Amino acid sequence: MFFCSLRAISGHPEGELSRLRAKTVTTGTSNDASKKVAAGICGILIGALGIHKFILGYKTEALIMLLGSLLTLGLGAFVFGIIGFVEGIIYLTKSDDEFISTYITNKKGWF
Repeated sequence: MFFCSLRAISGHPEGELSRLRAKTVTTGTSNDASKKVAAGICGILIGALGIHKFILGYKTEALIMLLGSLLTLGLGAFVFGIIGFVEGIIYLTKSDDEFISTYITNKKGWF
Protein backbone atom coordinates (compact mmCIF):
# COMPACT_ATOMS: atom_id res chain seq x y z
CA MET A 1 0.00 0.00 0.00
CA PHE A 2 2.81 2.38 0.90
CA PHE A 3 4.52 1.61 -2.42
CA CYS A 4 1.34 2.51 -4.32
CA SER A 5 1.09 5.77 -2.42
CA LEU A 6 4.66 6.70 -3.38
CA ARG A 7 3.92 6.00 -7.02
CA ALA A 8 0.80 8.18 -6.93
CA ILE A 9 2.73 11.02 -5.32
CA SER A 10 5.57 10.79 -7.79
CA GLY A 11 3.10 11.10 -10.68
CA HIS A 12 3.77 7.61 -12.01
CA PRO A 13 0.84 6.65 -14.32
CA GLU A 14 0.65 3.16 -12.89
CA GLY A 15 0.30 4.71 -9.43
CA GLU A 16 -2.95 6.36 -10.49
CA LEU A 17 -4.19 3.06 -11.87
CA SER A 18 -3.35 1.31 -8.60
CA ARG A 19 -5.23 3.98 -6.67
CA LEU A 20 -8.29 3.51 -8.84
CA ARG A 21 -8.13 -0.27 -8.44
CA ALA A 22 -7.89 0.10 -4.67
CA LYS A 23 -10.92 2.39 -4.70
CA THR A 24 -12.93 -0.13 -6.73
CA VAL A 25 -12.01 -2.98 -4.42
CA THR A 26 -12.92 -1.07 -1.27
CA THR A 27 -16.32 0.03 -2.58
CA GLY A 28 -17.11 -3.48 -3.87
CA THR A 29 -18.59 -2.20 -7.11
CA SER A 30 -16.87 -4.75 -9.34
CA ASN A 31 -18.05 -7.61 -7.12
CA ASP A 32 -21.63 -6.34 -7.17
CA ALA A 33 -21.49 -5.86 -10.92
CA SER A 34 -20.32 -9.46 -11.36
CA LYS A 35 -23.40 -10.58 -9.44
CA LYS A 36 -25.45 -9.00 -12.21
CA VAL A 37 -24.20 -11.42 -14.86
CA ALA A 38 -24.40 -14.48 -12.61
CA ALA A 39 -27.92 -13.62 -11.41
CA GLY A 40 -29.08 -12.77 -14.93
CA ILE A 41 -27.87 -16.03 -16.45
CA CYS A 42 -29.24 -18.12 -13.58
CA GLY A 43 -32.55 -16.29 -13.81
CA ILE A 44 -32.85 -17.07 -17.51
CA LEU A 45 -31.74 -20.71 -17.33
CA ILE A 46 -33.05 -21.96 -13.96
CA GLY A 47 -35.23 -19.11 -12.75
CA ALA A 48 -37.93 -21.38 -11.34
CA LEU A 49 -35.57 -22.52 -8.58
CA GLY A 50 -34.81 -18.97 -7.43
CA ILE A 51 -31.03 -19.38 -7.60
CA HIS A 52 -30.69 -15.85 -8.97
CA LYS A 53 -32.38 -14.55 -5.81
CA PHE A 54 -29.93 -16.46 -3.60
CA ILE A 55 -27.03 -14.91 -5.55
CA LEU A 56 -28.35 -11.42 -4.78
CA GLY A 57 -28.96 -12.28 -1.12
CA TYR A 58 -32.77 -12.33 -1.24
CA LYS A 59 -33.35 -15.44 0.89
CA THR A 60 -37.09 -14.99 1.45
CA GLU A 61 -37.88 -14.45 -2.23
CA ALA A 62 -35.58 -17.31 -3.21
CA LEU A 63 -37.25 -19.72 -0.80
CA ILE A 64 -40.69 -18.69 -2.06
CA MET A 65 -39.64 -19.51 -5.63
CA LEU A 66 -37.84 -22.74 -4.72
CA LEU A 67 -40.53 -24.13 -2.43
CA GLY A 68 -43.32 -22.89 -4.68
CA SER A 69 -41.78 -24.81 -7.57
CA LEU A 70 -41.13 -27.99 -5.60
CA LEU A 71 -44.22 -28.19 -3.39
CA THR A 72 -46.63 -27.73 -6.28
CA LEU A 73 -45.02 -30.72 -8.02
CA GLY A 74 -43.75 -28.51 -10.81
CA LEU A 75 -46.98 -26.64 -11.56
CA GLY A 76 -45.66 -23.48 -9.90
CA ALA A 77 -42.34 -23.94 -11.69
CA PHE A 78 -43.89 -22.75 -14.95
CA VAL A 79 -44.97 -19.44 -13.40
CA PHE A 80 -41.75 -18.98 -11.43
CA GLY A 81 -39.75 -19.93 -14.53
CA ILE A 82 -41.35 -17.08 -16.48
CA ILE A 83 -40.72 -14.69 -13.58
CA GLY A 84 -37.08 -15.79 -13.39
CA PHE A 85 -36.66 -15.45 -17.16
CA VAL A 86 -38.04 -11.90 -17.15
CA GLU A 87 -35.96 -10.92 -14.13
CA GLY A 88 -32.82 -12.36 -15.74
CA ILE A 89 -33.36 -10.26 -18.83
CA ILE A 90 -34.01 -7.17 -16.70
CA TYR A 91 -30.79 -7.75 -14.73
CA LEU A 92 -28.70 -8.10 -17.88
CA THR A 93 -30.16 -5.07 -19.65
CA LYS A 94 -29.57 -2.65 -16.77
CA SER A 95 -26.32 -0.74 -16.57
CA ASP A 96 -23.99 -1.66 -13.70
CA ASP A 97 -24.87 1.53 -11.81
CA GLU A 98 -28.63 1.00 -12.22
CA PHE A 99 -28.32 -2.63 -11.16
CA ILE A 100 -26.33 -1.82 -8.03
CA SER A 101 -28.66 1.04 -7.12
CA THR A 102 -31.84 -0.99 -7.63
CA TYR A 103 -30.97 -4.49 -6.45
CA ILE A 104 -27.96 -4.14 -4.14
CA THR A 105 -28.49 -0.77 -2.43
CA ASN A 106 -32.31 -0.47 -2.44
CA LYS A 107 -32.95 -4.25 -2.19
CA LYS A 108 -35.83 -4.44 -4.69
CA GLY A 109 -36.96 -8.06 -4.35
CA TRP A 110 -39.26 -8.59 -7.32
CA PHE A 111 -38.76 -7.34 -10.87
